Amino acid sequence: MFFLSIRQVLPVALMLFTGQFVADVQAAAPPPPPAPATAVAAVTEINVTSYANGAWILKKPAEYNEAWSAFWLLDERALTGWATPNGSVGPQEVLIALAEESVIKTVEFDNASADGDSEGSRSAKDIVVQVSNQGPTTGFETIATVSLKARQDKQRFSVIKLTPARWVKLTIKNNHGSAEYIELFDFRAFGEQKTKTVAASVSGTYATNYGNFHLQQEGASVFGCYEHGGGLVTNGGVEGRVTRFTWTQTTGRGPAIFAFSPDGKEVLGIWWYDGQTDGPGELWYGTKTSDSVGSCPHWKGVQTASSQMAKDIGETGRVRIYGISFDIDSDVIKPESKTALDSIVKLTKEKPDWKFTIEGHTDSTATAAHNQTLSEKRAASVKLYLVTAGVAATRLNTLGFGATKQVGDNNTSIGRAQNRRVELVKN
Repeated sequence: MFFLSIRQVLPVALMLFTGQFVADVQAAAPPPPPAPATAVAAVTEINVTSYANGAWILKKPAEYNEAWSAFWLLDERALTGWATPNGSVGPQEVLIALAEESVIKTVEFDNASADGDSEGSRSAKDIVVQVSNQGPTTGFETIATVSLKARQDKQRFSVIKLTPARWVKLTIKNNHGSAEYIELFDFRAFGEQKTKTVAASVSGTYATNYGNFHLQQEGASVFGCYEHGGGLVTNGGVEGRVTRFTWTQTTGRGPAIFAFSPDGKEVLGIWWYDGQTDGPGELWYGTKTSDSVGSCPHWKGVQTASSQMAKDIGETGRVRIYGISFDIDSDVIKPESKTALDSIVKLTKEKPDWKFTIEGHTDSTATAAHNQTLSEKRAASVKLYLVTAGVAATRLNTLGFGATKQVGDNNTSIGRAQNRRVELVKN
């Protein structure tokens, strides 16, 4: 059996973080005057079944093991995927809840990395795609019936019907002849999200397979700690059902992203070490046990967002901030970013001798020239907020880097979500 060669791509070792997130909000800072929107029209078509865009698997098919979980169908990486247990080659069903009501226009599949013989007989073949806007068990309509080629990525098909959807069902009927396994490496559904739902707060305690961890959300900001290696979860930001943050501990640091189930009771996350974000990442998962945030042994909630920023800058000279977000393809700051911005204002008061450069970073979904201009305008918008709040303009410089300094893989929605960020650098 040749699974080992592919499984080596997938880190099987799991790591779970526990922590308490406490943000310090300074309400005194006034909101900025409206900034002009970037002139280029917003790109509205996205992969609505991406984990990074809030999609969640409600029903899994049979799985070979955790390294071959159906979750990997939603990470947009052609080298990570799902496989059935040995001998399970009959029809399999995957049920996905979308973050928003969406209209899907095209669907796409990857199966080039399938193991097995040279004919690719383990590759998934005949698949039916259905959607429903009524509920997870009723009202499904077929929008695509496809027959995939063996071992070929980016097999894209137009749907036969444009219909609003909140749930997507895949019925994977068979493979290309193997009696051992069915393998599929990614599924994407490109379309437009038609609604904008305000997600419930993620604050609370979660029981995970590596112990409890605690979350506190203030506005769009998330902060805290976890009970492994003296770890902290810092400078996080929430967009819908997805949270991005930086984790740090005595042995390292890096970016992370996690999403919550539609009912807010489950969490699934991926984390990376800095400099190693081109890999699939490692998983943790858990369930919510309480709305109470609780505490960590090494952090009792006495730290604030501004003090954590100061600590990060003192250690590395910069801090990555995910709590500042913008309208799509625009330099207009979203109102929920106020918590993170006000924490920067507080930091400037606590460190009156410090001067800063505000860096804007984008993903790679537009041209390099457009991304460069957008990143510069976003950095300028942040400076405008801080100056309006009373920070001396002479203490602040701005730079834009477009998509040139990535911390995640720009080929996936997960990586692009990590790359859209503001960083604060001590001069």
